[in-house]
Amino acid sequence: MLPVRAIAKKKGVRAKDVKDILPVMILMVIIFLLLLFWENELDDEGVVSTLEHLHVDYPQSDIPVRYCNSMILQRSIKGPDNACRKEHVFIHERPRNINRICSSPNKMACQNNSTILCFQSKTKFKMTVCKLIEGTRYPACRYRVSPTEGFILVTCDDMGPVNLQRYVE
Repeated sequence: MLPVRAIAKKKGVRAKDVKDILPVMILMVIIFLLLLFWENELDDEGVVSTLEHLHVDYPQSDIPVRYCNSMILQRSIKGPDNACRKEHVFIHERPRNINRICSSPNKMACQNNSTILCFQSKTKFKMTVCKLIEGTRYPACRYRVSPTEGFILVTCDDMGPVNLQRYVE
C-alpha cells in the first residue's frame, strides 16, 4: 500500500502550485472587471456620439414596420434631457463614401455657425428622414418614415466627418 500512496501524492495538486497560480487568477479577475466597466462607459458616451452610429444605416436594416421607431430605440437616439428629437436622418450609404465628403470641393459656411465649414456631398444619398409625430420624452417617441434622396452637409476634422448638419433634397 505504501507505494500507491507515494504515487498519489506525486500526481496530486500541491499547495505550492495553487499559491503560484493565485496572483495570476486575481490579475485576470481585475482585468475582466476593468474591461467590463470600460465597455459600459463607451456604450453610454463614446459610441453614441459618432456620426456613423447616429446616422449611418448601411446596408439599410430590414425592419418592415416602424423603421424609425425601432432604429431610434435600438441606437438610443435622444435629445438633451431625454427629449424626443424632432427629426432624425439615417443615411443608407457606405461609410467610406460618406468619409469622402470631407475632401469635397463643395465647401460652405454652416448655417448655424458661419465660422465652421460644411462639406457637401457630390452626389445624392438614399436616406430615411424620421419626423416626430407623437411624444416628448424618450423612449415614448413616435416617428413618421419619409424615404428620400439628397445631398448631405457635414462638418469634418482630421479624422473625417464629425456631425451631420443637414440635408438638401
